[in-house]
Amino acid sequence: MTAPLYSTNTYPVQTLLTWIESKEVAIPEIQRPFVWKGTQVRDFIDSLYRGYPVGYLVAWRNPNVRLKDGKPSHGKRVLIDGQQRVTALLAALLGQQVVNNRYKRERITIAFHPREEKFEVGNSAIIRGDHSWIPDIAEMFRRRVRLLQLVDRYCSANAGANRDAVYDCMERLTGVKNNMIGLIELNADVDVETVTEIFVRINSKGVQLSSADFAMSKMAAGEKYDGHRLRKCVDYFCHLATSPEAYADLAEDEEFVNTEYFGKMKWLRKENDDLYEPNYTDMLRVSFTSEFKRGRLNDLVALLSGRNFKRQTYEESIAEDSFNRLGVAVNRFVNEHNFKNFVMILRSAGFVDSKMARPKNNVNFAYVLYLALRASGARHVEIETIVRRWFVMSILTARYSGAVDTAFERDIRGVDEIGARLWLEEIERTEMSVAFWDEGLPQHLSISTKSSPYFVVFLASQVMANDKGFLSKDHTVHNLLEGSHDVHHIFPRMYLKKHGFSPSRYNQIANLVAMQKETNIALRDTPPEQYFAELNRQCNGENVRYGAITDSAMLAKNRVDHCIPDGIENMGIDRYDSFLKKRRQLMSAKIKLYYRSL
Repeated sequence: MTAPLYSTNTYPVQTLLTWIESKEVAIPEIQRPFVWKGTQVRDFIDSLYRGYPVGYLVAWRNPNVRLKDGKPSHGKRVLIDGQQRVTALLAALLGQQVVNNRYKRERITIAFHPREEKFEVGNSAIIRGDHSWIPDIAEMFRRRVRLLQLVDRYCSANAGANRDAVYDCMERLTGVKNNMIGLIELNADVDVETVTEIFVRINSKGVQLSSADFAMSKMAAGEKYDGHRLRKCVDYFCHLATSPEAYADLAEDEEFVNTEYFGKMKWLRKENDDLYEPNYTDMLRVSFTSEFKRGRLNDLVALLSGRNFKRQTYEESIAEDSFNRLGVAVNRFVNEHNFKNFVMILRSAGFVDSKMARPKNNVNFAYVLYLALRASGARHVEIETIVRRWFVMSILTARYSGAVDTAFERDIRGVDEIGARLWLEEIERTEMSVAFWDEGLPQHLSISTKSSPYFVVFLASQVMANDKGFLSKDHTVHNLLEGSHDVHHIFPRMYLKKHGFSPSRYNQIANLVAMQKETNIALRDTPPEQYFAELNRQCNGENVRYGAITDSAMLAKNRVDHCIPDGIENMGIDRYDSFLKKRRQLMSAKIKLYYRSL
């Protein structure tokens, strides 16, 4: 008979909160982004108040590793499912601040109406003087608060309130700390893969734990190897990268401020470049892959637990070494020189706006590659060339759009075995052949979204070539992209709509250009055969109507820079599809030249 993988117990809410405050249960610090809305916290507290089931929490006993004397250690519980519910309790009942998805600190206050027995998210109307509400229930859970005093105060402010009924409701609310919550405790000898499968299956709703969440919780539990500070380093770096103004708030963490980690990220307080704003998943993925030459974040959890993959055992020496190596990798990630130089490389390839640095995993592996090449002692010029080219290759081939862990591991091992340049050349031979440039890429350019990564690469090629905006005399594509992202239609949208074209046709990439808004407004719904005729006339001294170009040679160059097919002056609505096909081929050829110049 197979031994059970877990045990199931129930504990009072107060016991769970005590465990968390004493760090018996390791969960993400309160500084982690909290994804629940205020209404979800309200409903959760309401369910507790009414005695409804609120689901099980799931924790995993830290695997028992072997100490030097051969005895097993005894780890903490690592919360792997239920962290939103636990954080909601800390916020609503204990009044702790949370950090939202925009990395802004906030209090989620839950108000209670004893006479109607209902809850609401605290708002200005309640706070400003509607005495029928208790504006913040955290007040009722503070130590040394006397319930009778609260009842007397409430009844004094609410004439006609039934004192006994109010007391009963308040007592019932404060009594939620004695409500029982189920805790499924996975045995210490359950391996990482099984734990992962369990939490995926057991929780079909809510915000499921990712491998990165799992790793962060494991780090928080690793105080013996300074993992809790390492985990704060990851959290705080991502916080500051997004919101440098939060530096003063984070600096209030006096214990962490005195660590080496904090000293290495201080530079972020004055950094406003938003091209690469990593979240904790990005940061862990880059650090782990660059140092351990692996792609699966589940492997990181296993290594931090002391997993010996060959012997299928847990060993303290492996856990200690893994925490130390991850610390080294995180320090490399946050290093000001490394981070700024990497971002500069992306910018030097024409990617000048954060909206262009997509998909994110393309950026992540490019940083993995940068750090790996730096660690290998490669020359800076070689690093720049390889990283630029790899980044653009990964976008054009959608290299990291599928199983990211597998793709990262395949590539870092290829780089490690034969070198980055040779591995890149192998990828180019197999995935970027003549057929790719002549047929594959033009086909990709037939989709209809200006956020398409293929169109973004085309814009990057124009930035790198210092091309002027469409019909612009002075403003470059670079200027336009850093401004308001003025991307408009060559065959005007309204003109095509009038002729019955659908959005999927008139919004095709091959009909888009970087153009000043003023020029686009002047064109309105004028067909290109007409406005190009006007442009030729204004280059011959007539009134300027579109853009600012008044020189024929400049107009010809502008057309070439934007891959406008010859003969557009004669292209009416019946030749729109022919125009798209020709421009796609020209755009592909321009991207090819750009790629080879990187």
